This record gives sequence, structure tokens and C-alpha cells, in this order.
Amino acid sequence: MLWENGYSRTTTMRQAKATLVLLVFMMLLHPSECVSDPIEVRALQGIRNRIGDDLGRLSDWEGEDPCGDHWTGVICTPINGTDHVTELRLLNMNFTGSLAPDLGNLTQLVIMDFMWNNITGSIPPAIGRLRNLVQLSLSGNKLTGVLDPSFGNLSSLDRFQIDENNISGPIPSSFQFLDNLLHFHMNNNSLNGSIPPELGRLPRLAHLMLDNNQLSGEIPGELSNISRLLILQLDNNQFSGPIPSSFRDFSRTNLTKLSLRNCGLNGTIPDLSGLSTLVYLDLSNNQLTGPIPSNLSQTVRTIDLSNNQLDGEIPASLYELRRMELLQLQNNSLDGVVRSDLLSHDSFTNEESVFIMDFRNNNFTDLTPGALLAVPNITLQLGGNPACSASQNLSAYCNVQNGYNLSTPLPLMPVPAGCSDATCDRSRNQELNYGLLEFGSCQCAYPINVGYRLKSPSFAIYQPYADALREYLASRLFINQYQVNVSDFSWIQGPRLYVNLKIFPPNGSAEFNSSEVSRLYSQFATFNISGNRTFGPHEILFIFLGFPYNVSRVETPAPVAGLKAGAIAGIVIGVAAFTAVTAISVLYFAVKRWGLFSSVLGRRQARRYKRIKVDGVQDFTFKEMMKATDSFNSTLQVGQGGYGKVYKGTMPDGRIVAIKRAEEESLQGGKEFLTELEALSRLHHRNLVSLIGFCDDEGEQMLIYEFMENGTLRDHLNATSKSPLGFARRIQIALGSAKGILYLHTEANPPLIHRDIKATNILLDEKLAPKVADFGLSKLAPAPELDGAAAGYVSTVVKGTPGYLDPEYFLTQKLTDRSDVYSFGVVLLELLTSRPPISDGKNLVREVHMADDAGMILSVVDSRMGPYPAQCLKPFVRLAFQCCMDDTDSRPSMAEVVRELEAIWRMLPQEYTSSADNSTASVDANSMPTKSFLPYNPYVSSDIDGSNLVSGTIPPIIPR
Repeated sequence: MLWENGYSRTTTMRQAKATLVLLVFMMLLHPSECVSDPIEVRALQGIRNRIGDDLGRLSDWEGEDPCGDHWTGVICTPINGTDHVTELRLLNMNFTGSLAPDLGNLTQLVIMDFMWNNITGSIPPAIGRLRNLVQLSLSGNKLTGVLDPSFGNLSSLDRFQIDENNISGPIPSSFQFLDNLLHFHMNNNSLNGSIPPELGRLPRLAHLMLDNNQLSGEIPGELSNISRLLILQLDNNQFSGPIPSSFRDFSRTNLTKLSLRNCGLNGTIPDLSGLSTLVYLDLSNNQLTGPIPSNLSQTVRTIDLSNNQLDGEIPASLYELRRMELLQLQNNSLDGVVRSDLLSHDSFTNEESVFIMDFRNNNFTDLTPGALLAVPNITLQLGGNPACSASQNLSAYCNVQNGYNLSTPLPLMPVPAGCSDATCDRSRNQELNYGLLEFGSCQCAYPINVGYRLKSPSFAIYQPYADALREYLASRLFINQYQVNVSDFSWIQGPRLYVNLKIFPPNGSAEFNSSEVSRLYSQFATFNISGNRTFGPHEILFIFLGFPYNVSRVETPAPVAGLKAGAIAGIVIGVAAFTAVTAISVLYFAVKRWGLFSSVLGRRQARRYKRIKVDGVQDFTFKEMMKATDSFNSTLQVGQGGYGKVYKGTMPDGRIVAIKRAEEESLQGGKEFLTELEALSRLHHRNLVSLIGFCDDEGEQMLIYEFMENGTLRDHLNATSKSPLGFARRIQIALGSAKGILYLHTEANPPLIHRDIKATNILLDEKLAPKVADFGLSKLAPAPELDGAAAGYVSTVVKGTPGYLDPEYFLTQKLTDRSDVYSFGVVLLELLTSRPPISDGKNLVREVHMADDAGMILSVVDSRMGPYPAQCLKPFVRLAFQCCMDDTDSRPSMAEVVRELEAIWRMLPQEYTSSADNSTASVDANSMPTKSFLPYNPYVSSDIDGSNLVSGTIPPIIPR
């Protein structure tokens, strides 16, 4: 049971006053776990039978009513007649009754969330008066009636979510005035009529989901004018006519998913080549004719054109979509030869990655063999084509009758010897945390179970995205990836993906504390888990709290006559919290108004830093920083991290500097500021960023560095970089960075462990020389008499960046200089591949290892760095792997890393080292030597034996 009070998240501090949020909050419990005792407190008259009845007349409300059994498991909030309700949440509580027109009187209402109940009747037109409403979520009820045109007056609305009801009638054209609308979820209703072309005027709409209704008429081409649209999902309606030719104009948007399955469409498929961000295209089960369009974007991963009347040959460009996962062309009239010799694809470094081609029941007459068909990740189905009758050699592709299973269970994590699920107390919901098994840790804990559903994912096969989903949820919930486990999943009608999540406590804990349970509840239930393009919008079906979360751990005082103990607790907590919030708000505004906050903080911080002697580092005033950055003009912002924003500034003497300014809420992080200031003032090396000065004035904290003209190393490794780094330049950057880290470990006074080595903390100057930056997490290196570190390590709370974090340090909390070596090894792999350490849930270290084990290391080498000497690749890869060894003692020291990189640098021919000194070392492929140099070779060409796909040899191939 949870209860929230205080200010609405959408209420700014300037608007804050004595405002009580009626957050009749969130019992997303499994039905069997609902609290059995009703909590009888002063309640809203009549709300049991008509949600909102009398709620809109708060100033006149004087009555008292027990909540009654209908409110089982809910704390009813006492309301003072002068207060304003800003939030109403009645989630998954089996409510019945209807929505009363008096809800329209709650003019301060920001959120109305009644999802997953049994509410009947229509949506009252009076709700159209709620001009402050941001979220209207009524999904999963039994609502009927029609949508009133007055809802177009909800100009603040961000989320309009009424899916899975039985609402009928047309979509009002007045909805064009919902200028702030992002989420328009009206799927699975009985809406009829045509889609108003006026919806094309919605300026911010991201999700337009109208699937599974009874809509008719032609699809309006004006929808392509929605400039921010990500998902257009109109499946299972009764449209007529063709796909609008104007849909080619979606090239002006970031459209990720276009799904028009089973819509009664005819005509040809328009030119979609301009949709440069398209990932998912489903036009299946229509009456489309003509050829398959060519030149689709390389971003496409799922194409379903099955069950149409398409003819002609498969265009050659379709074979060259390098990220394809599912290509469904079955049950058409396609002909010609299947050209598997034209297939090209990015490497399959994930065991669950697949490329499925379903070409059954067409008129294909033959198959041209290709090397990629030998890759186990690739499946081709040709059953029902003339080619299968003409040749016995195609039986491997023709005898598959039952299609393929898109719901194959995920492989289980192997359990280490001596570790068993039987050691957990399953009778009390304790389970083995499988996420820790890959770290070799066997722990039982009490998870929180969540029914989680992706409403419109941009993929059709989940298994390759399992790790990505865990990483995505972990980052949005601010927990570690090993805490998120998907116990099972299933595709349901939509298609929508249901996953059963288990959220485990952190390493070393058997259970969450109560505040963390509340926070996780809130994250899930209030849409604070923001969507992304891969996973799309989501919804929560239930949150199950078993033992120990369903057991109160607070001593309850004896009940007062007439009220139950739970009621008293609710009232006391509510009054105390409300009083505290009000007092804090009043104090906050009083202090701000009198100008005391910044001056007191400024004096306090100034006293703190006056004790620091910073030789050679200038102390600047806040006014000087304002002038240097044009009052912190956003156009001068060049970066942002967890500590604050970084601005490009111009000092009075004309020097260009980088100014790192702490955010106001980060001022409590003075320890990081102090650590970095002290550390940088003592560090002097050509491969470390130099500190010029600092500002500790008027409650502000800033560090002023030399400005690095060419940004971060990560900037130059991104696919969007216009000047890709050549191989020699990458070796040079690796060597310079390694020398900077070596200085920290051995020559700094005192020596330091950086703790956050990563590509974004390696900066490049105007000559692309590297300098290591950001010492906010640095730690004194261990010494026999310091920090209890006689064993050569520092025991410290784990900090760092996911993907770069030393796994041994993560598990043991024992920090050594080899932890920096591991992080640097990940940077070396980034230099080799240009891939980030974690991408789509894939771990770079693991992926490159798998590619190397499969003899396909060239498939992960960045093609943009041009040719490179064959003799240099192997030692570079070997060094990166050695740095990333799981065992700390097996990793080299930074001194050994520097020596190895110097050896690789000496191996480079002179033309490479000279080009690295004068340019980014990009080499024209037309001018490269033809002997013993290896360019990028993503896959073998059609004239190379397929056995090379799995061999350990590297053929000397020249770019074509």
C-alpha cells in the first residue's frame, strides 16, 4: 500500500502553495495481495458509485462517509475545502461506476489516471473544461459512448490514452487543437468514420495508435505533415484506397514504425526510400499490387509484406539491408531467382540474433547459393515455390512447413557449481538472482514482480533485444542491469510484447527497503520510465508485492475509538507530510525572496575553499564567468554530465576556455568539486587537461579548463562524425591517453586512480592530441599505510560508468590501478570498432570476443578508418583483450600498456605515422598499397568460400 502527498510533479515551485494532491494512489497489487481491511476515514461523499460525484464541489463538501469495502486497500485523503486537487490516480483497483460530470469542476487537475478498472458509461463532456490537464489515462475499462469535440480544448494535454475500451463514434476534428499532445493511444475500441485529416496539424505528436477499430475511408495523406511522429499504427481497420503517395514525405520526420496491417488497402506501395529512420514496416494482409519498392533505408530491421498480391522480382537493394531481422514476403506472386549471393549483413555477435526470410508460396524458380546461407543465424524458407519442385538440392529450404517460432524461450543462465535455486526459500517468494550469475555470484533475494507490456515495439523478434530491454529498464529505473530479470515473455494481439519482470535488490541485499519499493512503484506507475524508439510506449498490467513487502514493519499504536489503526496511521502520515512540505515551501520562497539562500551558501562554500592553497590556479568571480559565457548562453554549451553543464567561454585576455558549471541541485556534490580541484592543481602532463582556474562565488561552483577544440574521442567515433579517424591516428590517441593514465598511477603526487576512464573523458586538442579529463571520481592510489590498503587496493563504494566498469571492482569493491586498465581496454575496443561500450543491450567486450572466437574479427572493425597494416591489428586486439581480463592480476599495468602501444606505433610504416602527424590519418582507398594491408571486410564476397566465415584466418582483401 502506497500513498503520496505534496506537490504534483507538474506543479512548478513558483506555483507552489498550500496545495494538497489528492493522490488516491496506486494499488497495482496482484488481486490476491490486496489489503483485506478497508481503511475507514473521512471520505468523499458518493465516490463509491460515481467516480467524481461531489468531488467537483469541494468547497461545499461537509459530509463524512466511511470508504466502505469498495475502497479496500486505499487510503482516502481528507480534503480541506480551500485546497485544490491536482492529481487523481485510481489504478487497477477494480472500481465500478461511472465518471461524474462534476469532475469537470476540478480546474486545477493535472493528471487523471483511472486505468485498469471496471468503469462504465461515457467520458463526460465536462472534462473538456480541464485546461490544465496533462494526462488523461482511462485505458482498460468498459467505457462506451463517443468522444466529445470539447476534448479538443485540452490544450495542455500530453497523453490521451483511452485504449482497450468500447468507445465508438468518430474522432472529432477538433482534436487538431491539442497542441501539446505526444501520445494518442485509442487502439482497441470501436471508433468509426474516417481519420480527420486535421490531425496532420498536431505539432508534437509522437505516437498515433488507432489500430483495432472500425475506421473507414481513405487514410489521409496529411498525416505525413506530423513533423515529430515516431509511430503510426493503424492495423485492423476498414480503410479503402491506396497508401497515400504523400507518405514519402515522412522523410521530414523521424518515423520509426509504419504499421498498416490488414487495413483493406489496394494499389502499389509508394516510394519510401526517403524514410531514413524507418525500422519497422508492416503492410501485410492487404490487396497491394505491383513490385516491392527498392532503396529502403539501411535502418530497417523488420519488413512484412506478406499476404498481398505483389509481383516481380525481389529488388537487389533488399538483399543489402544489413540490419534485417525479419523479411516476410510469403503468399504473394513474386517470381524470378532468389539471389542469396547478393546477401550482405552486419555480423551476428549475439547468439539470439537472427535473420529470417520467409518467401513461401510465391513463384520463385531458383535459388542462387551464397555464403551467408551457411551462417546458423540465417533462415530461408522457400516452401510452396516452383524452385522446390525443380531441384532436390533445396530441401533444406523447402521442407520447413510450420514456419518459425517467434516465442522461443530465452536460454537460461548457467548456474555455477554449488549454486542452486533450491537454497532459496521459495515458500516466501525468495528467488535466485540470475543477473548476478554472470559475475559468478550466487545470491537469493526477494524480487518485485511486474507485468510489463510494450504497446508498439519496433521489432518482431524479442530474443535479440532481451539484454537491451534489461539495460533500458535499469537505466530508466536508476538501478543496475543485473537487478532486472525477464522470467518469461509472450507476444499477444497487436502485436504487443508482454514480459514478466522481476526487479531484484542490489548486490549484497536480500530485499528492498520501503523507500526504494515506493520509488520503484512510482517510476512504473507514473510513466516516469520514458520510452525510446526501440521499445516504444509501455504500460503496467500489475505489480505484485509478495513477502516481505506485504508485511508491515512499523509498530502500530493502539487504535482510537471509532477509527482503525491503519486509518490513524494514514491521517498522521498525511498531515505530517503535508505540514512538512508546506513549511519547506514557505521557507524556500522566503529565503529566495530575501536573497539569503545564495549568499549563505556562497559564504559557506567560500570559507570551505579558502583553506585550499591552489598554486598557479586563478580564482574567478561569478560575474567574470557570466561575461565569459554571455550569461551562460545555451548556444555556448558544449557538453553536459552528471555534475553540470560545460560552456565555451572567452576570457578578458582572449583565451578560449571550457567552464564546467555545477547545476544548482548538484551543489551538494561539493566533495567531487573539491576532489577535482585539489587533484587538478597538482597534475601537470601533456596528456592531461590543464586546470586554469575555478569559481566559488555567489553559491556557484565552476572549474575552468583549457579548451579542447576537437571535443571528445567519442564524438569522433560516432557514426555521424564527418572526419573519421584513421588507424594510425587511433593508435596515437591510445598511446597518448595511456601515457596520461600512467602519469596518474606512478608520477602524480600523490598517485591517483582515475575511476572513470571512458571515451567521453578523453578530449582532443586542435591537433587531435589526446588529454585525459574529469577527475571528479578519482581516488588516491593505495599505499601500504593508507586506507587500509596493505593488500594493494582501496576499499570503496563502486562508482564509474556502465560498460567501462571493472567487474572485479564491482563485485568486491576493491579498487586498484588495474580497474583503470580494464576501462582503458574498453576504450581500445571502441577505437577498434567505433561502437559504444553498451549498445542495444550488447556489451562491447563480449561482442568483440565472440567475433574473434568465430574468426570474424574483421566484421567488427570500423570500416571508416581505412586500410591498416596487417601486422598491427592482431597485437592491438590482443592488448585490448588483456586489459579487459576478468581477473585483475591477469591484466597488464599501464606501463606495460604504454610499452605495447609504443611497439605497435613503431610497426606502422612511415607513410602512416606521417599522415597521423598531419591529419586525421584518413587514407584514400584508391591510393593504398595493395600488399599486406587489411581494409574492413564486413563479409566475404560471393567468390570466397563460405568456410572463411568461421576460420581464424584473415585474407588480404582490398576494398571494392
